[in-house]
Amino acid sequence: MDPKTREFLFKLLNTPSPTGWETAGQRVWADYARGFADRVENDAYGTAWATVVGRGKKAKRVMLEAHADEIGFIVKQITKEGFLRLDRVGGSDHATARGRRIRFLGTNGPVAGIIGNTAIHLRKDGLNEEKAPKIHELYVDVGASSAEEVAKLGLRVGIPAVYADGAEEFGDGRIVGRALDNRLGGFIIAQVLARLVKKGRQKPNSTVIAVNAVQEEIGGHGARMAAYRLNPDVCIVLDVTHATDTPGIEPAVHGDVKLGAGPTVTHGTSNHPKVIERLLQVASGEKIPIQHESSSRYSGTDTDVIFTVREGIPSALVSLPLRYMHSVVEMADLADVEKTISLLTAFVESVNERDDFSVRL
Repeated sequence: MDPKTREFLFKLLNTPSPTGWETAGQRVWADYARGFADRVENDAYGTAWATVVGRGKKAKRVMLEAHADEIGFIVKQITKEGFLRLDRVGGSDHATARGRRIRFLGTNGPVAGIIGNTAIHLRKDGLNEEKAPKIHELYVDVGASSAEEVAKLGLRVGIPAVYADGAEEFGDGRIVGRALDNRLGGFIIAQVLARLVKKGRQKPNSTVIAVNAVQEEIGGHGARMAAYRLNPDVCIVLDVTHATDTPGIEPAVHGDVKLGAGPTVTHGTSNHPKVIERLLQVASGEKIPIQHESSSRYSGTDTDVIFTVREGIPSALVSLPLRYMHSVVEMADLADVEKTISLLTAFVESVNERDDFSVRL
């Protein structure tokens, strides 16, 4: 990874972008994409997309989509003593929250806080069958002694927050941090565009639109709006999936996915068989290892809201294996990142004017 690409990766990962407040991260992504895309645009809610226009006269429109938002918290109440009570934004795991540093996106700028952790000596049950606290039982200390002091810091009810933990390289070729779900997806689709327009490389036959969508963690709202507006001929959604290769996870229940063994392709429900077939063909041709997942009712990703837009958009889900999802120590393998970039790049290059991903009876 060259220095400029690495700088973009870590800047994107470390810029707070909780659901509903994605603008700062979207600016990082859009500024980077402007370096090679034919155009970069966004909608009213902040979903951004970068377009590389294909060379074909009747170029198909290929959409690559990832979500930009991360889980977080929001201020629910401020006590007269100057402590803050929280609610969740998205699927934040409050069972792991006590004793963690948190960063509020205050009206006067970032504000540091600590989610309180009463010493084990003082807790009623100690270690004897103690249960995780409920979200309303958590409180945050921002160093204030009254509600008035909290207000002076630029904090009020409705201010969002994320964990303060950043991303770092870990072990041999891995990366750890919060918000790898799914900021890595935004990084990957940007790299696909960059490779498609690499100096000396012929532009693809198809027009490719990389969409970095808002509000996936609360229902896929940004993806739905973008899909309706852009109306692509085919869509690949890129998200993360659970690596199930750590102790205590039952593959019979959650599937068998390994970190470092390549991206996964999901079969079933919203995933169109003809799009899946093409993904597997290009993976085989490029010798890219693929893992397989099944979807019995819904995928739990933006694929579920994209494929039903308008008359139906042939779609498929590609996922990056991730350990410890929705925590501050999410872990991914950079070899999987590279394989996913190669897979999506090859898919785009395979699409031409004659392709039709619709079912014909």
